[in-house]
Amino acid sequence: MMEIENIVANTVLLKAREGGGGKRNGRSKKWKEMLQLPHIMQCEELRHSIEKDYTSLCEKQPIGRLLFRQFCDSRPELKRCIEFLDAVAEYEVASDENRRDCGLKVLDTYFNNGSAAHLPEIPQDTVKGCREKLEQSPCKELFKDCTRVVHDYLSRGPFEEYQKSMYFSRFLQWKWLERQPVTKTTFRHYRVLGKGGFGEVCACQVRATGKMYACKKLEKKRIKKRKGEAMALNEKRILEKVNSHFVVSLAYTYETKDALCLVLTIMNGGDLKFHIYNMGNPGFDEERAVFYAAEICCGLEDLQRERIVYRDLKPENILLDDRGHIRISDLGLAVQIPEAETIRGRVGTVGYMAPEVINNENYTYSPDWWGLGCLIYEMIQGQSPFRKRKEKVKREEVDRRVREDQEEYSEKFSEEANSICRMVGEDRAPGQGPKGATGLHRRWSHCSQAASYFQKHQLQETGSKHVGSTFCP
Repeated sequence: MMEIENIVANTVLLKAREGGGGKRNGRSKKWKEMLQLPHIMQCEELRHSIEKDYTSLCEKQPIGRLLFRQFCDSRPELKRCIEFLDAVAEYEVASDENRRDCGLKVLDTYFNNGSAAHLPEIPQDTVKGCREKLEQSPCKELFKDCTRVVHDYLSRGPFEEYQKSMYFSRFLQWKWLERQPVTKTTFRHYRVLGKGGFGEVCACQVRATGKMYACKKLEKKRIKKRKGEAMALNEKRILEKVNSHFVVSLAYTYETKDALCLVLTIMNGGDLKFHIYNMGNPGFDEERAVFYAAEICCGLEDLQRERIVYRDLKPENILLDDRGHIRISDLGLAVQIPEAETIRGRVGTVGYMAPEVINNENYTYSPDWWGLGCLIYEMIQGQSPFRKRKEKVKREEVDRRVREDQEEYSEKFSEEANSICRMVGEDRAPGQGPKGATGLHRRWSHCSQAASYFQKHQLQETGSKHVGSTFCP
């Protein structure tokens, strides 16, 4: 009987994922009514109450970013600024061998007086500094000062003009629609996809659009029993701050009598732990491991841009989508680090916690790079670096191995992969400087070398999703 129920549940879910088999692609009969934008007069209160922050409205929010760019496209002098920002974004994701040529193209296009796309807003001294640095070392941050000047320019007069335009009015209409109450009836709910410490995750579908999501239900009784109120609220706050192709996105939140519900990006391809251990011989070939490591690296960099340290990097928390790309999930242990400060806290999963976490020392982002090294090792070797598969060993022994033992590398590791794992795991012993600070600084500096290794595979943020995965679930 249970098998029949599972077959039915799976069939219903597959039909929903395929669009329901009808012309509406899973949308409700009343979908047009549900998505109808309000009259602009209904948005006047929102016009006055919404925070007029350029970075939030025009860069971070996808709809706001799109509409601001459409506004800029309507004005030649502003369109050049947007084209410049896009050109710099392409430069930043260029491979090492092509980056110098890409940088020269940006300079020739936007900083030559005779060019139609010349940007007079950027001081000549700044441009001269870019040319000199390009000749010496074409680093990723070469045009950082230039883009800051452009954003400063756009955030003043152009941003004020944008707020008087029809594009901003349309943005307010979308924000009004976005702020309408979300309840359980907003979605169709399907089978359970997995279970966690505070509840279960099920597939769901927005009635108005037919789009599929994963609904993470945090049961209030379990939260209260395990004193997890702060952890649940923290995950919601962190997810609200992050906008990344490589971290699960928060689409909606709502509350029922029994649960707090987070509606997230659905990932249909399973987690890395399943693929490492249940698809033939344990582990991946190095090409596949590097692909996943590159995308994880991009996700960590996006988190760090918001001063967030993740602190729970392990195979179970890395999910695959239909096309074989990954996203980091389960941000319950993540925390935002105050500006120019460090934090401490012994949190994480046994066998993946960094030595500074085990020793309850101060840290910033180093535990995440340690976790990345452990994950790369496990993907290639087919077992964790400090505990064999299904080995029964006490927590204290695993912690001792992390602090003291040197992991062993088999013939599965190339010289480069071996080097990367060793670099992020270097200097684990305490006592080098105050609370091991020297060792942590070395490990942090080695991460730029690891990122450079992954960048050779052209898998940075803006380009990675266009690169085909080596494996599709």
